[in-house]
Amino acid sequence: MCAINGTTDTSEMWPALPLAEWADTYATLHMWSQVVGKVRLAKSPRVNHWWEVPLYVSGRGLTTSPIPTKRESLKYSSISSITSSTS
Repeated sequence: MCAINGTTDTSEMWPALPLAEWADTYATLHMWSQVVGKVRLAKSPRVNHWWEVPLYVSGRGLTTSPIPTKRESLKYSSISSITSSTS
């Protein structure tokens, strides 16, 4: 049951999102997610079951945990882009 309007009809809970209307955005987001995943794969120490690679969903979009580099660590967030901090 929907807490907002008390119905069980899920079509009223979410707006329509036809792929044709946002296909370019989808392709761009997919490509950038792959780039960030490849950077994480290359820079992060290996952990069982690829636990060092995923992107996490946050209130601001997609994010990563800190990615270690030789001099600093990087963190990706889909809204605030890539930030750098000295270790």
